[in-house]
Amino acid sequence: MDDDLSAFRPDAPLTLVAREDIDRLSVDELDARVAALEAEIARTKARREFAVNHKSSAEALFKR
Repeated sequence: MDDDLSAFRPDAPLTLVAREDIDRLSVDELDARVAALEAEIARTKARREFAVNHKSSAEALFKR
């Protein structure tokens, strides 16, 4: 997993979350963590989709 984090600063929130010790968390805490991470994934994917669509729109506008 550390290879996946190499694009992020060592003190970036994602890096810190990924390196957090989760062994001591309860099942409920793990479920809450998964739900929060899935929500962040959905938010990130939506922002990426917006950026891709925005770029495509701009490119189409300037090709005219």
